[in-house]
Amino acid sequence: MSPKRTRNQEKVLSVLRALGRGTSAQDLFVELRDRSQGMGLATVYRALDSLKLEGVVQVRTVPSGEALYSLIQEDRHHLTCLQCGLSIAIDECPVHELQERLHDAYQFKIYYHTLEFFGLCTTCQTAQASMG
Repeated sequence: MSPKRTRNQEKVLSVLRALGRGTSAQDLFVELRDRSQGMGLATVYRALDSLKLEGVVQVRTVPSGEALYSLIQEDRHHLTCLQCGLSIAIDECPVHELQERLHDAYQFKIYYHTLEFFGLCTTCQTAQASMG
């Protein structure tokens, strides 16, 4: 049985579903306003926090420090360039087995996990090498 959600939480979920990608709270705020479903930015953050605690929304912080919110689907893993911000999704996951062991050992309810590698993409490596 799903928990009782507020109208604002449902609006936020609906927009996240429609967008189908990670988005910042600020962009979500603008998107809601553009759809004539506007609410205050603080309300957007409160709705996101509640949905995160419910295990429906995940958050990923990118190198710029911006938090991107999305619906929990599959665990997503990324190679992220620290210079240009390019983020490449990778399909392999070496930690699913570990997640199951941690759940069993600690009886910890895990909603999702993230795995991110930071470095330089090929383009930025080439640019860096030509400057050196």
